[in-house]
Amino acid sequence: MLKQSIKKITAITLVVSLIVACTKQSTTADSNTVPIKGTWKLLTGTLIEKGDTTVTDYTKGVSFIKIINDTHFSFINHDLNHGKDSTTAAFSAGAGTYTLKDNTYTEHLEYCNAREWEDHDFTFTIEIKNDTLIQKGIEKIESQGIERLNIEKYVRVK
Repeated sequence: MLKQSIKKITAITLVVSLIVACTKQSTTADSNTVPIKGTWKLLTGTLIEKGDTTVTDYTKGVSFIKIINDTHFSFINHDLNHGKDSTTAAFSAGAGTYTLKDNTYTEHLEYCNAREWEDHDFTFTIEIKNDTLIQKGIEKIESQGIERLNIEKYVRVK
């Protein structure tokens, strides 16, 4: 009877140890993973360049989404008037690869309708709270004289 009790205690201890080990592993993995993958809708964009600040509301008259998978990102922006109003007609698109380390997100823009932006890297600091993504970083293209702080606020598309 003592041998049976020891075997039961040993078995229970082993099962509990495995459960605890698995729980700790998944908690560690989850805390190191930033949930950036998905589709994001741009709400606002703020550009600060040479002391001037421009804030764009992307919830009125235009739609801008960014799609991020395991290795690539893409973005698409267009006006909601289907290009029929010459003063508000807009379309832009781009895509490329990205890297993510901690909260440093770097895009390598491979394709863009603004061709002078292609083959440039743009590094952002990201912050994700619930379904909101905020990215901040310097966009710099020396050949175009562009150097500005870009702050974008997205909401996850469900």
